[in-house]
Amino acid sequence: MKTAIITGITGQDGAYLSRLLLDKNYKVIGVARNLLAGNLNGLNFLNITKDVELVEANLLDLSNIIRLLEKYQPDEIYNLAAQSSVGLSFEQPIGTLEFNIISIANILEAVRIVNKDIKVYQSSSSEMYGNVDKNKLPIDESFIIHPASPYGISKASAHWISVNYREAYKIFIACGILFNHESVLRRPNFVTKKIITSALKIKSGELQYLTVGNTSVQRDWGYVPEYVKVMWKMLNVNEADDYVICSGEAHSLQEFIEKVFITLKLDPVKLVKTDKALFRPVELEVIYGNPAKAKNKLDWSYQMSFDELIGQLIEDEIKYAEWMKSNKRN
Repeated sequence: MKTAIITGITGQDGAYLSRLLLDKNYKVIGVARNLLAGNLNGLNFLNITKDVELVEANLLDLSNIIRLLEKYQPDEIYNLAAQSSVGLSFEQPIGTLEFNIISIANILEAVRIVNKDIKVYQSSSSEMYGNVDKNKLPIDESFIIHPASPYGISKASAHWISVNYREAYKIFIACGILFNHESVLRRPNFVTKKIITSALKIKSGELQYLTVGNTSVQRDWGYVPEYVKVMWKMLNVNEADDYVICSGEAHSLQEFIEKVFITLKLDPVKLVKTDKALFRPVELEVIYGNPAKAKNKLDWSYQMSFDELIGQLIEDEIKYAEWMKSNKRN
């Protein structure tokens, strides 16, 4: 039986990756900054909390990580822990930079010290590329990195630290350059989650309208349970590498909103308002990727259409809301 450590296990990627690895008969060790009951909703919703071993650890403390690796002797580490909100990174740039950069540096240094045979997955981000000329899209692994937010800067730094440890110390570390990927387990401060939960509240009469920022931006959106499959694939090939993981197509936030509202038989013209206070200081206007390398080298391709993604997210959100209500009753 293989052992995997997942940092950031209470996030959406961590929860779905845990389920995948458990299905593959892994022993899963979940690391989080704190394990307050409210943070376990994702694992509880997927009904896997009892199947993983949860530990609190400070990823900014190298000695803490060394002890963790010595105790559990993992075959694989999936580093999903991050301050992952672009918007919040403008409000808390120093905290974002500190955590996202130092955490992966400590993990890789601990691997170098304890056991260089441990394989590591690092979650990189499409936000590393910043504002790319529309005529040069789609983005692939060879693109110049030029981030446009503190979050993007932190992920770019973490990415290059990972590449350096791979090249200098011959550690097996694969970087997944993930584009936007969504699930019902998204934190409430993310716009896609806000759109769907607000639309359902409008439908039930709990809310009058949805307020959003810039809806002209275009993003490459995917579904988390599909993306975690390729994380595992990256660590189970002969050679570590970097891979763009995406759907390969862009859709505007306006289109996302309209499809959600129309699916729920709501009028987006009457029920959606724009607030310029929600605009970011620097915004990526359009970004989408080319997943050809992942298809060719990992035999992975994204199968969902945009309409299917929207339908699945709405269906999952309804189930999640019912689950939350039943938990409160109990």
